[in-house]
Amino acid sequence: MAWIATLRWTGGLAAALICVAPAGASTLIIGGGVAKDCADAAIEGRSDNASVTKCTLALETEILGFRDRARTYVNRGVLHLRQRDFDGAVSDFDEASKIDPALGEAYVNRGAAYVGSSRYGEGLVQIDQGLALGVKDPQKAYFNRGIAHENLGDVTAAYRDYSKAAELDPEWDAPRNELTRFTVKRP
Repeated sequence: MAWIATLRWTGGLAAALICVAPAGASTLIIGGGVAKDCADAAIEGRSDNASVTKCTLALETEILGFRDRARTYVNRGVLHLRQRDFDGAVSDFDEASKIDPALGEAYVNRGAAYVGSSRYGEGLVQIDQGLALGVKDPQKAYFNRGIAHENLGDVTAAYRDYSKAAELDPEWDAPRNELTRFTVKRP
C-alpha cells in the first residue's frame, strides 16, 4: 500500500537540527586508564573540555591496540560533536576510519557532523555506510538520516527514518516529537 508523508508546519525542524544526535560512542576500551575515562565521558553524554583533553591524553600517551585507538578517536569525535565543533569531530572520525575502516560508528558519527554543518547529502552517504557496517545505536543514525532527508526535501524518507528511530527506541522522545509534525495521507 502506498502512502505519502506531508509536513504540517510547526517550526519544529529548527529544534531537530539543534539535537543532532551522535550515533553513539564506540565504547570498547579494555582495562583502565585515560582511554577508559574518555569512553566514560562519551557514554555519560559529557561535552566538557576536560573530557576532550583526557581523550587527547589517551591518544598521545597510552599504548592502545588499533581497535582501542580507533574507538578513542570516535569517543573524542563524539565529544567534539556535542560541542558543535563539527570540523574537529570529522577529523577524529576520519582518523578512526583510517585505523579501522570497518568501524560503523565512525561513519554514522561523521554523518551526524555533516548533518550538523548542513552538508546533508554527504551526511546521508556516511550514515548509510555506517548502518551497513553495523552500529551500536542505529536509532540515532536513523534520526540523523531523517534530518538529512527532510532538509533535502524528501519528507517521505524523513518520516520513515524518524519512524524507524522511534521503533528502535520507544523511550526516546526526539523521534516521536519529530513525527508529530507529519500527517500521513493514504491515496
